[in-house]
Amino acid sequence: MSSEAFVMHFKQFYLNCLAHASYLIGSDGEAAVVDPQRDVDQYLDEAAAQHLKIKYVIETHLHADFVSGHRELAARSGAQIIFGRQAKATIQHHAVENGDELMIGRVKLRVLETPGHTPEGICILVMDTEVSDQPQKVLTGDTLFIGDVGRPDLAGQKGYTPQTMAGMMYESLHEKLMRLDDAVEVFPAHGAGSMCGRNLSTETSSTIGEQRKFNYALQPMTKDEFIKLMTTDLPDAPAYFSRDAEINRTGAESLTGLSRAAELPAAEVCKLTAQGSLVLDVRDAAEFGAGHVPGALNIGLGGQFASWAGSLIPITSPIVIVADSNEKVAEAQLRLARVGLENVQGYLKDGMKAWEKVGLDLDTVPQISVAELKELIETQPDLQIVDVRRPVEYESGHAPHATSAPLAKLGYLLPRLNLKPNAQTAVICAGGYRSSAGTSILQQLGFEHLLNVTGGTKAWIDAGYEVELPA
Repeated sequence: MSSEAFVMHFKQFYLNCLAHASYLIGSDGEAAVVDPQRDVDQYLDEAAAQHLKIKYVIETHLHADFVSGHRELAARSGAQIIFGRQAKATIQHHAVENGDELMIGRVKLRVLETPGHTPEGICILVMDTEVSDQPQKVLTGDTLFIGDVGRPDLAGQKGYTPQTMAGMMYESLHEKLMRLDDAVEVFPAHGAGSMCGRNLSTETSSTIGEQRKFNYALQPMTKDEFIKLMTTDLPDAPAYFSRDAEINRTGAESLTGLSRAAELPAAEVCKLTAQGSLVLDVRDAAEFGAGHVPGALNIGLGGQFASWAGSLIPITSPIVIVADSNEKVAEAQLRLARVGLENVQGYLKDGMKAWEKVGLDLDTVPQISVAELKELIETQPDLQIVDVRRPVEYESGHAPHATSAPLAKLGYLLPRLNLKPNAQTAVICAGGYRSSAGTSILQQLGFEHLLNVTGGTKAWIDAGYEVELPA
């Protein structure tokens, strides 16, 4: 057999919707998949294309921000599921601990127990023994990101305080990961946009040396200083996180068992909404604003759809989808399932054209530019402006007189904000995506004169308009 047969195969799969990275490592006919997303065909296809049999499905921890495909992938490939020993997963698996090694062909995978983001977190050192017995790569899960480290506050229900977890994280970083050679490549489970950290880079890989230099959380500081840094001003964790972590402990059902969304005529959609179903409009802000089913929630497929759906839609809520094509309906249903939302009753047949054709009422949200917003601020003193970005974004600079109401908590915060439902209200975010979702929530709560600011705060700043900063 030629030496080329032993060359390690390494591939990253990046899912923008969830800012999630997963991996396939192969050697000499065998492979391991690390942190798979719920829809697993791509791993099976890649393994087949490379003439590899998947031997292990490795989870670096119980993921909270998405539902993993480890159960289906193992069933379809015959692979063994691997968890860290502290995971206490109830699905059949092999529990590993610090120093344990797994072999795939001539590649050695060594386990590092790295609690901090979660108690059961592990990292995987990758050693292509054809090259060297020293690690060439490390898959860091949610322990070490590019530019950040995992947040320490997601294990509260397991009896750990954020301070305790941050202390564990400090030790995991400094006693294990930072002892690796600077040249070791770093491959995390998430990138920019994930709520598992707060300062993640858009880069999807790096090196230990680069992170040692530029990652704010790895700069010289005492353990107490690190704990304070990691536990101050943490963004709220999305409500669905704890639910998805428990789904992953037992293993999700196969997606092949997910029933296809049914076609629903407009009259049936009216009936279902009257019975409490949620209409989820997945079109973009402009299309939604031009006309939508009254009471619909707008989460556009063009952004971080899955994570916002998980944050804004109750797990028990029956869902009716509105989209501009059947393909978009199928995409929405899959992306909902990735965060555990499977209660899709159907979709509006022929979309809003069908709704308008039978003469049913619809709601609208005018879209305005930042120039128009500026004019309104100057001419209408009663204008209300609601900024639905996260607090750290709001505090970095916002449109004058804007009230902070982060999207994930908008409905909860609203009674405290003293806003008038019958006053003209402009909703703004960073670019116009979250603000459109915000307008849909405010409409549900009785606000009558809403405006969505296209381009958001970025366009406001790019136009050279004045921003307000905290006192």
